[in-house]
Amino acid sequence: MANITLVDDDENIVTSVSLALESHGHAVKAYYDGASGLAALENDPPDVAILDVKMPRMDGMEVLRRLRRTSDLPVIILTSKDEEIDEILGFNLGADDYIHKPFSQRLLIERVKAVLRRAGRGDPEDQAAVASGEAGRAVKRGKLTLDPARHESLWDGKSVKLTVTEFLLLQSLAQRPGFVKSRDNLMDAAYDDQVYVDDRTIDSHIKRMRKKFREVDPEFDAIETLYGVGYRYRES
Repeated sequence: MANITLVDDDENIVTSVSLALESHGHAVKAYYDGASGLAALENDPPDVAILDVKMPRMDGMEVLRRLRRTSDLPVIILTSKDEEIDEILGFNLGADDYIHKPFSQRLLIERVKAVLRRAGRGDPEDQAAVASGEAGRAVKRGKLTLDPARHESLWDGKSVKLTVTEFLLLQSLAQRPGFVKSRDNLMDAAYDDQVYVDDRTIDSHIKRMRKKFREVDPEFDAIETLYGVGYRYRES
């Protein structure tokens, strides 16, 4: 169903995860250090990348940091339960999801499935249902154009590369300009029901989005913060 690149230096995890993903029809390429994984991700981008945090030659956060310079492909981070700072940093760098070790194979499969669905690369019947609804419609708001079918974001005709999560958050805001969306509303729009994230995660994604738009338009101010309430899109 999807091409998946797994980067983890633990041979047992690589073997078990690869077998689980392949049993569900996915094609898996595995790498055992960050440098090799980054090279593979840049030269042959998959549908989803799964990155461990602690690896030789280059850790998972550095791989993600460098990857996000040029790519918006979906990334799932593997992290230990006591490494909350890794989760926060991962979301700040543009991760789409994270999974705590140790984890069940069923959980991993469901998270991969959710990320693929959010990226528009899931089951064709599911995608057809989404495309026929509000979430699948193109959005035009002032200088902003969002095309879910192409996962394309334009500002005044200029391309702005967004991750899956960033795209879904912006789409939720832009669909109803002027209306305030709480962080809980935005979580529901961008994440699967099985994924819990806190307020800081939403704030990190919004911060990254603003930075990307300001790189093409320093005057960008379409996403407003209402402190203690949430965010809203202001159509210019």
